[in-house]
Amino acid sequence: MLTLTINPRFSDTDALGHINNTVVPVWFLEAREPILRWFQPDVDFRQGGLALVRTEIDYLAETRFGQPVQVTTEVQRIGNSSFVLAHTLHQAGRVTARGVATLVNFDPVARRAVPIPEAIRAQLAAHMAADMAAHPSEQKSEDSKQENREQDR
Repeated sequence: MLTLTINPRFSDTDALGHINNTVVPVWFLEAREPILRWFQPDVDFRQGGLALVRTEIDYLAETRFGQPVQVTTEVQRIGNSSFVLAHTLHQAGRVTARGVATLVNFDPVARRAVPIPEAIRAQLAAHMAADMAAHPSEQKSEDSKQENREQDR
């Protein structure tokens, strides 16, 4: 699991006094940065990188200015060329938001998905959510569905 601590800025709040819903996806993106660097350590995305193809966020409670938040990131699933991350936002001992993001290893020259290299696959697997690591057959079934969707594109 990866963890990032963020101190909300006053400018992140909205008229209701809580963190605006447009800020949380940016925090989740920031929490994914170490994973982006596994694919492109020099951050030269002209050579390849990740394409975000799906994101979903559930806002469970108010996140407020004045207290730090922790974003945890775990790998939920690893496919041939894609993987799914689960993000959880914590503040003051409670979960305030959960999100998922599906990313695809992308070749910008060929303009298509490419397989995840084995070394990166191992890094992703090291951050696999405990409940998913316990159900590898479930993951294989989901892998097949995702790979079929990728081939249909």
